[in-house]
Amino acid sequence: MKGTNLGEFEELVLLTVAALTTDAYSVAICDHLTEHTGREIKLGMVHAVLNRLESKGYLESNLGEPTNERGGRRKRFYELSTAGKTALVRAKDLRDQLWNIIPDFVFKGLI
Repeated sequence: MKGTNLGEFEELVLLTVAALTTDAYSVAICDHLTEHTGREIKLGMVHAVLNRLESKGYLESNLGEPTNERGGRRKRFYELSTAGKTALVRAKDLRDQLWNIIPDFVFKGLI
């Protein structure tokens, strides 16, 4: 497995794949990210990150059945691999550790 650190967008894509469970394909991932981040997410960016995460071993993919709505083309569905789940848990643990050492007064009244 190449690389062990997740970039912010990689982490968001992995979290979205986890959230979408069995319906995680590129367009759904892009739409979900746009809706939940409030950022304009380009499909090409999502494809690039999906390919990179799969090459790192964090995602696995398979082709679904052809559908009439897509002119007989098949969707590529993604799911987290064990390494992807581990990477997300490590990222969450790190963030939690950092949040836990911030003195309460820093964010007083905000959270």
